[in-house]
Amino acid sequence: QGGSVAERKTMIDATAKLSVSRQATVLGISRGSVYYQPRPVSDADLKLMHRIDKLHTAFPFAACSRWVFIGLAKSLDSSASARINF
Repeated sequence: QGGSVAERKTMIDATAKLSVSRQATVLGISRGSVYYQPRPVSDADLKLMHRIDKLHTAFPFAACSRWVFIGLAKSLDSSASARINF
């Protein structure tokens, strides 16, 4: 079972007699990874991630409580705090 997961995923044939689930098992990859389609990241999320990265780079020793991130999210986008899960 050599090769990366990406290489093995290309070996799966949805039109083959063997089910996709069984092909994934034989290839040693999870069935979920076969169907996974990454979603694009919104501009608001990118802006938030960039701001958090800048803060962490500037203050790597600082504790990051959830209140700091919620306050940061609210300052960037009012709906951003709803997307942060703690």
